[in-house]
Amino acid sequence: MLETTVAGSLPKPAWLARPKMLWAPWVPEGEALAAAKRDATLLALKMQEDAGIDIVSDGEQSRQHFVHGFLAEIDGIDHARKVTMGIRNNRYEAQVPTVTGALKRRRPVHGVEAAIARAHTRRRLKFTLPGPMTIVDTVADGHYGDRVKMAMAFADCLNAEARELAQIGVDVIQFDEPAFNVYMKDVKDWGIEALHRAIDGVGAKTAVHICYGYGIKANIDWKETLGQEWRQYEEIFPALAQSRIDQVSLECIHSKVPVELLRLLEGKDVLLGAIDVASDTIESPEEVAAVIRNALKHVDISRIHPCTNCGMAPMDRRIAEDKLAALAQGAAIVRHELRYRG
Repeated sequence: MLETTVAGSLPKPAWLARPKMLWAPWVPEGEALAAAKRDATLLALKMQEDAGIDIVSDGEQSRQHFVHGFLAEIDGIDHARKVTMGIRNNRYEAQVPTVTGALKRRRPVHGVEAAIARAHTRRRLKFTLPGPMTIVDTVADGHYGDRVKMAMAFADCLNAEARELAQIGVDVIQFDEPAFNVYMKDVKDWGIEALHRAIDGVGAKTAVHICYGYGIKANIDWKETLGQEWRQYEEIFPALAQSRIDQVSLECIHSKVPVELLRLLEGKDVLLGAIDVASDTIESPEEVAAVIRNALKHVDISRIHPCTNCGMAPMDRRIAEDKLAALAQGAAIVRHELRYRG
């Protein structure tokens, strides 16, 4: 009941990468880097366990970026051929690699870190991958000439990876799709179909994470333009409720998402964002509990997993630790209340 989890990424220790930034450069090199990534993965697991998180992740300690970490082992991408491209419907610009040929996974991408994480925790393990639509929105197309065809090719690569992660013993495989909150018509036209292709035959629970982005300036500025109610979820949740995805991870605390929209996810597990990753203010357990109580008016308790709004990669590590502890403590408050009433 109310088992807690995280959206995915956690801050990296300073001896692995430069703190408090996305795309943080690695500190060690060569064999020392591989060893440091392993050690950081173990530290991320311990950090979550100490905080009381029930379903843990590797913290994405072996990746510089949630999309490009996966693309590193995909043939058909020229990482040296960079172009400037608008991301998330031109919310911000980025230098991105170019797809120049047929996409194919050349080898397992994240199997090593997933196996390390699986071997070093007895708790259920979540592993995150970028979703097909978000990948398409984060690379330049110099080959397919069609976003849908390219998305399906990426979905095939993701499917091969997800199947292997499930065989390693990963319990939940989550696909991160922030683009779902931007291209809502495309979600219904082909985005969910691409996700179905990515999860086909995968022997693990599957999730899709749809948030309003990391706590970086471009995302914070964008949120200021969305008005008094953020209703993007209203347009896509009914289609997701009919999908084969098991879980939906969403942003809730300190957002302007009407909580009643959770009703649109009937039949799905809700990974309820109850920790704000765009603020260094540490939530009190009671604040977390209040978010959960509000959600319980619209979602059955068996379906709710208190979670973070998004990844915590750019945060101060000590702040992230305290926020995770508040998440677990807030869930414990509500569990106690419900048992007492029962």
